[in-house]
Amino acid sequence: MTVVAEAADGAEAVTQARTLDIDLAVLDIAMPRQTGLQAARELARLQPDLRILMLTMYDNEQYFFEAMRAGASGYVLKSVADRDLVEACRAALRDEPFIYPGAETTLIRTYLDRARSGGPLPERAITEREEEILKLVAEGHSSKEIGDLLVISPKTVERHRANLLQKLGLRDRLELTRYAIRVGLIEP
Repeated sequence: MTVVAEAADGAEAVTQARTLDIDLAVLDIAMPRQTGLQAARELARLQPDLRILMLTMYDNEQYFFEAMRAGASGYVLKSVADRDLVEACRAALRDEPFIYPGAETTLIRTYLDRARSGGPLPERAITEREEEILKLVAEGHSSKEIGDLLVISPKTVERHRANLLQKLGLRDRLELTRYAIRVGLIEP
């Protein structure tokens, strides 16, 4: 294995993947500008054969399922990356799934409990675009800056922000930022 590129954020990772010959992308869930989940969704659309691993500090089933939906073939905790990351990379390149040891029991038990009760996996509370805007709002960007980054009008940004406040039952930018921290879109 050879590291062919490094990126400071999800948007840069997507840009590099467009121009470089990459077999595997290792993405952190919590990255500036564009999260690893957002980057994984975009990379999976752009390059369906690209293997994606999520490297994260979040030992959380919601993030795990979201990563799988986004196109990741593996999920590695940073706390055990020294032990599991190389093995996870090899598994991904063999087109095999990888989840960190210990997660299987919890995930299987959760899946079986939901299957018995007829419950589906949790649905996303907000759309992908709303998630992008939420992250940028929480990072302190103005509506104009967000509009410029996402190539939409500031009025569209404001409409999305209003939808976010309504959907999440929040009142203002501060509460949106707290929510973004709580769900791991940004780090405190």
